[in-house]
Amino acid sequence: MPVSSLPLTIDDYEELAQKSLNASAYGYFRSGADSELTLQRNKQAYDKLLIRPKVLVDVAKIDIATTILGQSIRTPIGIAPTAFHALAHDDGELATARASAALGSCYCASTYSNYSMTDISRAVNTPGGALQWFQLYVEKDRATTANLVRQCEKLGYKALVVTVDRPRLGRRLTDARTGFGLPRHLRQGNFDDDDDDNKVGKDGISRTGQGAYLTGQVDASLTWPDLDWLRSLTSLPIVIKGIFRAEDASLAVKHGVAGILVSNHGGRQLDGCPSTLEVLPEIVDACRNTNVEVYLDGGIRKGTDVFKALALGAKAVFIGRPVIWGLAYDGEKGVKRIFDSLNYDLRLAMALAGTTSIDKITSDYVVPASYYSFEKKLASKM
Repeated sequence: MPVSSLPLTIDDYEELAQKSLNASAYGYFRSGADSELTLQRNKQAYDKLLIRPKVLVDVAKIDIATTILGQSIRTPIGIAPTAFHALAHDDGELATARASAALGSCYCASTYSNYSMTDISRAVNTPGGALQWFQLYVEKDRATTANLVRQCEKLGYKALVVTVDRPRLGRRLTDARTGFGLPRHLRQGNFDDDDDDNKVGKDGISRTGQGAYLTGQVDASLTWPDLDWLRSLTSLPIVIKGIFRAEDASLAVKHGVAGILVSNHGGRQLDGCPSTLEVLPEIVDACRNTNVEVYLDGGIRKGTDVFKALALGAKAVFIGRPVIWGLAYDGEKGVKRIFDSLNYDLRLAMALAGTTSIDKITSDYVVPASYYSFEKKLASKM
């Protein structure tokens, strides 16, 4: 490949991924709900926040290592839970997990992965490898959920990430137009039998084709007391994914969660809601003076995006679509390249902003773009 055609940005990787994916798979990964206003807002929000650099700071050594839930990671960028990685590459979640292990990142495996949590755990559990979390949907059949939790503990997953913003599937017009469905040769690893002709979960519910992900097995009646039930099943820390209001964050703290992942499901659920970056400050404020950590996903495409999220109080960030684009581009190597690019960008942003470690990135480094409004500045002198 000529040097000029090598991918340099996340958008470059997406363009190349689109060429290798069929239209249905690409549409599934790329698209958001309805008019995709929230999908776009997630990315655009970062442009509304500006970095105020400090100068004459010794930035000869930059350290991007940090900790989450007491576990060390070599980058503050983790892998968000996304379904069906085998649509992007035959090795699917195994390639993603191996890349994460090599990177010393945090990999959050999806309930609806093509490979089982056992397979993913084996790929991740290498000396000095990745921290592994498991994203959990609470299903109507609570025995199925309880079984998943028990397996998480047995396999050494370090946290449960409970998704709470998907009581029903968002209206995804692209999927409807392309007739998206999981190809018959692909499994839902955490539910399907080894026999490909008998793709039925242990609860007796068929998950062939579009499967439980699209047929509504997620429990829409889930409420706060159910979180207490979940906590009674396990000693694993629980991270809530999908909280978007300060009062819900306060309730989550009262119900004993260890972390909150500020997420709008990549703009794939409720269209017309704020970006995750816009919501982040109020969630951070609600968790101040507690031991609850706050993370963010959504819209991150550059190292400066990561910097801005950390400056607003995120302990770490998680990326979804960029991982898929890297996976489609070149499997495990492609995922590593995505992280190499973002990690390099983050180190560069930190050096140019005048800071040397993740814990030193504070809100003092960022201001809203309106802070530099010509109208406001000039009016103050009149």
